[in-house]
Amino acid sequence: MKRKVLRLSQSFNEIKGANLLMGDSVSRELVNNPLGSMETSKRWKIKSSYGDIGLKYMDDETVAYVAARMPAVYSACYRVLKEVRRRLPDFSPSRVLDFGSGPGSALWALRENWPHSLERVNLVEPSPAMLRASGSLLQDVKGLPRIQGYDSIQTLRQGVRKSDQEHDLVIASYVLGEIPSVKDRITVARQLWDLTRDVLVLIEPGTPQGSSIIRQMRSHILWMAKRKLRKVENMPNAASKDLMIRSKYGAFVVAPCAHDGPCPLENSEKYCHFVQRLERTSSQRAYKRSRDQPLRGFEDEKFCYVALRRGERPGAAWPLDGMKFETLKERHAKRNPEDLEIDYEDQFKFDTEAEDVPYEEYLSSDASVTETDTPLEEEEEVEQDDQPADLGSGWGRIIFTPLRRGKQITMDVCRSTALDGSQGAFQRVVVTQSKNPTLHHQARRSLWGDLWPF
Repeated sequence: MKRKVLRLSQSFNEIKGANLLMGDSVSRELVNNPLGSMETSKRWKIKSSYGDIGLKYMDDETVAYVAARMPAVYSACYRVLKEVRRRLPDFSPSRVLDFGSGPGSALWALRENWPHSLERVNLVEPSPAMLRASGSLLQDVKGLPRIQGYDSIQTLRQGVRKSDQEHDLVIASYVLGEIPSVKDRITVARQLWDLTRDVLVLIEPGTPQGSSIIRQMRSHILWMAKRKLRKVENMPNAASKDLMIRSKYGAFVVAPCAHDGPCPLENSEKYCHFVQRLERTSSQRAYKRSRDQPLRGFEDEKFCYVALRRGERPGAAWPLDGMKFETLKERHAKRNPEDLEIDYEDQFKFDTEAEDVPYEEYLSSDASVTETDTPLEEEEEVEQDDQPADLGSGWGRIIFTPLRRGKQITMDVCRSTALDGSQGAFQRVVVTQSKNPTLHHQARRSLWGDLWPF
């Protein structure tokens, strides 16, 4: 098994090396003359059922992938789909397309987030070994939707009626990075967008290369949607169908971006990614051993993603518009001095009454109070956290871990600078307890990847 894991790792390293080498050698030609560089990029292509794809899994690689990578991929997919569900509480997909499904990591995450709405799931996977592994893992599982596997998008189009080719949700996780050619990546992204009725989700590893792929696909789909929308709007008699046209041909980013403009981190040394911690399985503890060091019981999976939706970004007021916050000094000035006084007579009466109660009964009554009070407070906090934020441009995204220095919290936030969400910027937000205790309390509870109001 360890030999199989090492062989899979070597295959990934070869593809990663091809990506880096191709980017250094032909990126300038792709920018200056995209059509002329097609012949140069052909030598990086490996034929497979996708088209020109970098890797096809056999039985040994499939077993190694399930043992070494499937839990981490599932955790990243679950985290992303949970964020989509939070941002779109009314979204319940019934038809789903999983492109590059592998052993079904995204399918398990879909069942966890929408267990009752799924009716049909189409899997596109060129490796028969992966499809067999997916089927064996789903054996004896009840309440499954109708699942159908295909080896390519072309086979899917041929086997499904044209009216059923559109899907409410299309997801492609950890697959675009296996396509060395930029041209083929764009082709696959356009095909996936054509098969999307509502939401498209793309997930890649949290590396500079993965972030670059997500950024390229995001900008291309938004540009393609705007271009098609302009063409349709210029057609005669298009004014009467304005709302229908925008809902069909427009596009905006659901998560993680709060805007639809160029990525503000594109020309910087930083890159947009997130982290999901997961517990290692017993098989991972056995096969992932480091040299002369005890293996941790968890691992952190870094990932990049983008979720796009058809339609126009809904306009909404920014959450902090018109709100006035008190400083800590003003809050202390409004306190009533009578509330700070201690009534010693009541305290003395309480102590005398406590002396008459046996020690064991006093402990049992006190423990019962704490057991009933504490969970209620936790439930209230969970309900506050689950309140969905609107899809307007007034919410930013915390990109990296907030820095806490005493009573000051510093956060790196990607936010929108325009009311319509057409432009964005990377901004460092500093919140202090003295100037704004309300936001400071919220910032103390904020984590990497959370939303932040403006």
